[in-house]
Amino acid sequence: MKTVKIALAQINPTVGGIDGNVLKICDYIRKAREQNSGVVVFPELAITGYPPEDLLLKQHFIDDNLEALSRVVENTKDIAAVVGFVDRKDSILYNAAAIIRNCKMIGVYHKVFLPNYGVFDEYRYFRAGTETPVYRIEDINIGVNICEDIWYPEGPAKYQAIAGAEVILNINASPYHMGKAHLREKMISERAFDNKIVIAYLNTVGGQDELVFDGGSFIADKTGEIIVRGRQFEEEMIISEIVLGGLGQADKKHISPRISSLKEEVYKALVIGTRDYVIKNDFKQAVIGLSGGLDSSLVAAIAVDAIGKENVTGIFMPSPYTSKESREDAYELSKNLGIKIIEAPISNIFEAYRKNLRAEFKGLPDDKTEENLQARIRGNILMAFSNKFGWLVLTTGNKSEMSVGYATLYGDMAGGFAVIKDVPKTLAYELCKWKNSEEGRAVIPERVLWKEPSAELRPDQKDTDSLPPYPVLDPILKAYIEDDKSFEDILPSGCDIECTRKVIEMIDRSEYKRRQSPPGIKITPRAFGKDRRFPITNKYRSY
Repeated sequence: MKTVKIALAQINPTVGGIDGNVLKICDYIRKAREQNSGVVVFPELAITGYPPEDLLLKQHFIDDNLEALSRVVENTKDIAAVVGFVDRKDSILYNAAAIIRNCKMIGVYHKVFLPNYGVFDEYRYFRAGTETPVYRIEDINIGVNICEDIWYPEGPAKYQAIAGAEVILNINASPYHMGKAHLREKMISERAFDNKIVIAYLNTVGGQDELVFDGGSFIADKTGEIIVRGRQFEEEMIISEIVLGGLGQADKKHISPRISSLKEEVYKALVIGTRDYVIKNDFKQAVIGLSGGLDSSLVAAIAVDAIGKENVTGIFMPSPYTSKESREDAYELSKNLGIKIIEAPISNIFEAYRKNLRAEFKGLPDDKTEENLQARIRGNILMAFSNKFGWLVLTTGNKSEMSVGYATLYGDMAGGFAVIKDVPKTLAYELCKWKNSEEGRAVIPERVLWKEPSAELRPDQKDTDSLPPYPVLDPILKAYIEDDKSFEDILPSGCDIECTRKVIEMIDRSEYKRRQSPPGIKITPRAFGKDRRFPITNKYRSY
């Protein structure tokens, strides 16, 4: 029986880091060759990193990418390789895969289906391919296609199978969101079964700005059964010898279990997204404003797991309204995580602001003005530490707060990266509980999990003074933001008419704030930013 030994190189490229990407690709080619692999497969746009966005508009970037590909070709002695790159024909760009064998290019595949929704904008840069060839490698007929191509039942996979392909290699840069790994496997299983063909699905891994790529590469046999699976959120090379006769089965030694817990999956996505944002942007350390609350505690825990406790500093900035419980919880958290904590009180600074503004504000009651002053003082202090020591400020606002504008511009929104920007508050609670359970101890102080959330910007302030309880709020946010439901469709979700109207109004009028917030990790099917693009100036109302 015919067999083919396939190496799936689940690597973490860096956008624009062409030389580093090539070194990594060549290293994995060497490792695959040493293990007698017939073909080694690399992700979509592995040479440039994904998505390169408007780097693609720079002629010299395309030139450098093509020159880099030639260096890869030179390193393929006695092995075949499939490598994602940007092809150029007559000034037209294609999202492409190079098919290489023994230091020669034997073919180039152009992506046929270009995604242009959500975070994708490929029609801005690329022209769609029109051909679905089959390549002869190691006496095996192999079809190659790219990411979106495999999602269409009538797409390239079908025509490659009809043309005699025995194996299909699908290379991807498929961004993560909750539950997507299951969707991919279900879809590929269907495609393999329908076409009676073995499909090797290779996904990239790592963080790129707001996107996380979760790996989880796998191979499905002709029946649709998953016979090989790599790990999620980790670089690795997955090598499997596929028997092409019969069902196209393989040695099932390499079948890593998919992460079963949604909370673990999300937490790991946040860790790798944070790690890569910090490291790929040449930071070595991060700083977080610790309030003694849930969100800052969660961000601090993620940061420690991402870059190490020695590289994380917490700044505790008490005001006249900070409770002793918050102080105790902030210090307990720092002790549990093993991070340095610095105390920088803001009371004197706050009073100086009030004194300077007293004449102009005479006779007017305290309101959100004074609350926002405190948040902005804290933002200034965090940025001062960032400037002085080169630390990246990690903001701590969650999706629930960002949705309704329960955050202060140039205050708690000030920073370089918003770790939990796409994490609803109710999920943030679950992630904290999961972290404590995973550690077998209360790393995040137990009181943080049950005390009423508060910004502590005025006496006895509670989040529920301004917002519905989060278990009520979050379903409304999901319905309106992620599902685009109408006011009438949202009403049965648990909030009365006035409550629902108020929430939607807050979402709509806070768009200007979100535009000025730092990038943050996408973990839901629809995050703020490229996923959801609404006009700031907008008079349309559905309520």
